[in-house]
Amino acid sequence: MTGPEPSAATSLWRDRRFRRFWAGQSVSQFGDRITELALPLIAVGALDATANEVAWLTALIWTPNLLAMVLGAWVDHRARKRRLMILADLVRAAVLLSLPAAHLLDAVTLEQLYVVALLTGAAGVLFNTAYPPFFVRLVPRASYVDANSRLSASRSASFVAGPAIGGPLVQVLTAPVAIVVDALTFLASAVLISRVSVAEPPAAPAEPSLLRRARDGLTFVVRHPVLRAGLGCAATVNFFTFVAGSGLFVLFANRSLGLSAGVIGIAFGIGATGALLGAVLAPRISLRFGVGRSIALGAVLFPAPLAIAAAAGGPLWLRAGALAAAQFLSGFGVMLFDVNLNSLQAAVIPDGMRSRVAGAYSTINYGVRPVGAVVGGLLATLIGLRATLLVAAVGGALSLLWLLPSPIPRIRSLAPENAVGSAVDSAGDADAGDRPVAS
Repeated sequence: MTGPEPSAATSLWRDRRFRRFWAGQSVSQFGDRITELALPLIAVGALDATANEVAWLTALIWTPNLLAMVLGAWVDHRARKRRLMILADLVRAAVLLSLPAAHLLDAVTLEQLYVVALLTGAAGVLFNTAYPPFFVRLVPRASYVDANSRLSASRSASFVAGPAIGGPLVQVLTAPVAIVVDALTFLASAVLISRVSVAEPPAAPAEPSLLRRARDGLTFVVRHPVLRAGLGCAATVNFFTFVAGSGLFVLFANRSLGLSAGVIGIAFGIGATGALLGAVLAPRISLRFGVGRSIALGAVLFPAPLAIAAAAGGPLWLRAGALAAAQFLSGFGVMLFDVNLNSLQAAVIPDGMRSRVAGAYSTINYGVRPVGAVVGGLLATLIGLRATLLVAAVGGALSLLWLLPSPIPRIRSLAPENAVGSAVDSAGDADAGDRPVAS
């Protein structure tokens, strides 16, 4: 039994299945905030890592996405996507627990951090390619924006409370021990997802070749005017924000701004209220200005505030305040961008290709992240951390250029009878096989 599907956005909280999934994702997101702070602090504090070594740590987390296109093609022909998501959570929990175990033996090394980053990243790719077909079986089309808003709101709340709790937790318990919390949240997520039943269709018949299926997913993205522009924009903004990736940003806050782990965590937590506000207001903003224009606004507002952090100086309160302000505005922008773009993608991708398209999309969109992180490390070494943040702010804002000539700014809503279909049709460059399909 899968239970009745919610028929409107207002009924999501009354759907037990969605509540369980939302709870699992929310718990996991809170744990992730601790690890995002703890991993670079282990490298910087316990292992005295350089800026370039910290950048490589960030890069390795995202490197498995380079294989997402092939993995997505494989996942598309697996019948039980939910089991794959549970497996991914269990793998991440086990890998993270290796760090506190090594800490007890006084054996933590930079090489182990790299392996942990690589394996947790690979499990994350498996989860993310299995997620899109699971999502559309769990949530009705009319509720896509609202469901993404609620999931993003809990993610944003984790950025508020997670660093504020994680910073002092790392300071008191040490970073390797604090990572136990994140491992436990992945176990909780696996248990909750195991209790979410959805009607998963039988596996599609295997096509001639895994690589052929992977290529079909990429071809669909490249030919579809909405997906192509969205991917170009997202990949550009991701590249430049990872030039100033989380590892370098923590390093900048610690070494250039002279802030302690506790102050960094509190500043990030205060600043992350912007992401929470953005996630909550995204549905209202999209109703007022349209889904497409909201995506365009978020594409600029996400990277541009990095310039505020780059300009920070003066007394402690001003340095911490600039860090919080940059996080606030950037968080608001990324949620406005993500909630609307993720919902638009769910509306235009056919059911039989969701994991393949997600894999192709991730290979490029997330694949540029490790490249950006490595470039960021090289730039930080050559021109300094402040200048690197300025490059990231300007380059990321230029991602808007992908959207302006595309159908996206003209898309007002996801209703199948209006803006999505008409905007794509008017673009004139999607052939019949690329028309949006209602799920």
